[in-house]
Amino acid sequence: MPVSGQLNLFGVEARPPSAFDLEGLLAGAGQVVRLGGTARVSVVVDAAWRVRVLAAEFSSRELATSWKPVPVTPATDEPPDPEPTPAGAPYLVRTAYSSVLAPLAGRWLKGADKRTPRGLTLDGRKLRLWLVAGGAPDDQGGFTLELGPGDEAEHEPVGEALKGLGLTPVLLGSRAGAPAYRIVGRRRLSRLAELVGEPPKDSPPGGWPLIK
Repeated sequence: MPVSGQLNLFGVEARPPSAFDLEGLLAGAGQVVRLGGTARVSVVVDAAWRVRVLAAEFSSRELATSWKPVPVTPATDEPPDPEPTPAGAPYLVRTAYSSVLAPLAGRWLKGADKRTPRGLTLDGRKLRLWLVAGGAPDDQGGFTLELGPGDEAEHEPVGEALKGLGLTPVLLGSRAGAPAYRIVGRRRLSRLAELVGEPPKDSPPGGWPLIK
């Protein structure tokens, strides 16, 4: 079977959306916290269009969403702005606490600390959320996926999961800015585009990988 046919099995149309897709945010810079038998996922994004698309993605998974400009005070829960605007970016976007997210917390938390699980797998729906939250083209024709803080060993399972999809990324350390995985090459970028599907209508021109 050709590689493209294999990758279609992991694309956004391969299965219905699930709350577990938010694992894609945790593969990047997202965070998860527990509260009793519930959990909440949050991520800081750099533009209002990302807020709008994430809110729609969360809603499609029956997860309530709030957002606010950062910096924020974690101890407060202010109501979200009625509509995010470019002014005041970046934003903290987060779900409400939900029991359906508790398995993610159990998988990604060691105590109160986020730990990337070994044997992590990714697919198109998880990657799409990651791209919405922290994906961007670079000035050398590649595409970067933002990571959270951590050492190379912590990010290794994420890189292996991307490699398993045929993307074979390059890890960029903090010296290059925020840590990120970079995907480069026409074939790999086309595979990425095939996996994550059509650009969200709010994404800026050139801000989403396209099949070439």
